[in-house]
Amino acid sequence: MNKIARLDHADGKPRSYPAATLLGDLVFPCGQIPVKSDGTTPATISEQTVVCLDNLEATLIRAGSSLDAILQITVYLAAIEDFEAYDQAWRNRFGQYPLPPRTTLFVQGFRGEKRIELTAIAHRHGEEAKK
Repeated sequence: MNKIARLDHADGKPRSYPAATLLGDLVFPCGQIPVKSDGTTPATISEQTVVCLDNLEATLIRAGSSLDAILQITVYLAAIEDFEAYDQAWRNRFGQYPLPPRTTLFVQGFRGEKRIELTAIAHRHGEEAKK
């Protein structure tokens, strides 16, 4: 039987949720928001999309996975008007990686200047999946 493990946040700050939950060869990262390591949030949806994906990639790497191992991703956007710029930034950021199945929803209630949040399920690579 697989054991459930929790991945702490890279910055070591305590939070009420883990950076990711690990189960066998699967990674369930927490929601990724467009906050840079210096605490700032970029102004445009394009920049926010890239920061969210950068944050997701960092969590996946720490969990033994990567962007090309994403099985499914859900994206929450604040405004339908942001879709075109978000989608272009998305395609540019994934670059050589295959685009994963994606669901995009439009929601209200983001705090501050945030206009996007995303969450994903990914596969862990090789030996990491056996831990």
